[in-house]
Amino acid sequence: MSRIGNNPIPVPSGVDVTFSGTDVAVKGSKGELQITLPGEITGSIDDGVVTLVRPSDSPDHKSMHGLARTLVSNMIIGVSEGFSKKLEIVGVGYRAAAKGSNALEMQLGFSHPVHIQAPDGIEFEVPQQTEIIVKGIDKQLVGQVAADIRKWRKPEPYKGKGIKYEGERIIRKAGKQAK
Repeated sequence: MSRIGNNPIPVPSGVDVTFSGTDVAVKGSKGELQITLPGEITGSIDDGVVTLVRPSDSPDHKSMHGLARTLVSNMIIGVSEGFSKKLEIVGVGYRAAAKGSNALEMQLGFSHPVHIQAPDGIEFEVPQQTEIIVKGIDKQLVGQVAADIRKWRKPEPYKGKGIKYEGERIIRKAGKQAK
């Protein structure tokens, strides 16, 4: 029995979910998302609750059942509330600046500034020079863009300089010891 896949998904007011075969479209106040369900998973909506059904109890269908339920749930949350990831910049002279809502310019210790253009559906906010907030309705895309930004200067273990996620704990190493 799939623990995740069998859970019903409540649909908040203002969100419209439509199924056509294995395709799912979710429309809400923040936007619209659509996917094709993996495997042979099918779904239905009754009284504001989405339920997903698998064709058999094979291990492949069980794993796809939980995955499909999580994907649909993330779509519903995304179009109603949205997702965000917060990044922190640590280091002397390291800073970021927003260039509109869809571009970012960062000084990360290179001889040149780093420019990042946001893909469709993603917005950048820079409340302070050392904070970046990535917002969007697609959870996977928000996480991928945040990971791509972090990749420019990962936190190093000696001084902790670099770009890290909010709340991320960097394990520090001891430097050279004098004799």
